[in-house]
Amino acid sequence: MRTAIFCPKHLKLLFLSLLIFLGHNAYPQNPTISNGFAHNDYWHKRPLYDALDNGFTNIEADVYLRNNKLIVAHILPFFKKQRTLERLYLAPLMECIIGTNKEIKCPTYPLTLMIDIKSDGAKTYQALQLVLEKYKSILSGYENGIYTQRQVTVVITGHRPYNLIKAQNSRLAFIDDDLMQVRQDTTSRDLYQTASCKYSHLLKWDGKGNFSPFERQRLRMYVLLAHKFGKKVRLWASPENEVVWRELLNCGVDLINTDRLVELKNFLQAGTKSYAKVD
Repeated sequence: MRTAIFCPKHLKLLFLSLLIFLGHNAYPQNPTISNGFAHNDYWHKRPLYDALDNGFTNIEADVYLRNNKLIVAHILPFFKKQRTLERLYLAPLMECIIGTNKEIKCPTYPLTLMIDIKSDGAKTYQALQLVLEKYKSILSGYENGIYTQRQVTVVITGHRPYNLIKAQNSRLAFIDDDLMQVRQDTTSRDLYQTASCKYSHLLKWDGKGNFSPFERQRLRMYVLLAHKFGKKVRLWASPENEVVWRELLNCGVDLINTDRLVELKNFLQAGTKSYAKVD
């Protein structure tokens, strides 16, 4: 048997090849802000990129169906034909995952992309399904009765076509449940991932004065119910201040809704006060 002998030239080539391999497979990652939720992410100067740069792994985009295109916008998208869901979110995420997008600091997966449907629910969802199929390799799915976790999980909120989605045996999207109705629909994570409601529908406290024991207990009750059925809790349109954020976390709320990415990131990373999740 002959023994392989590497000359200095061969060793140098082997070393360079190793560096290239590591360079293509080691992409920078940010510390994860698991309790943060980038509300109306597309409002930021760099949609998706700003959220990922700040470590957010829960991101929301409002979507309208116009001329068979899924346009990302908060109001009627007359002048935003190029701001499609695919262009702003799905394509960059795919490129990040496969390593061809060097602009994004890859998140720690899994990442949740919440799609808030603003136009007709059924028609928009049907168009969305066709787009999601192109990115199936990176999307969590419910396929022939089996849940499969992948890098990105799509959750539908807004005008949710409940019956249409529930009837599907295979799909690449899940539902954001109504937190106020969570006790009535106990379907597992095969259908639901989160449970949300407007902050003012549940609480009146704005962070000034004392948080009443009644409101605190009411919030905890809803959190407990949602957690019992495997749903993460989010209150949208909540007051943007640290006092409220801290109490929400103390009551077990999973996702803090914010438009202030840097401010919330700093608050969560500082850990100014520990909080206990409600189980």
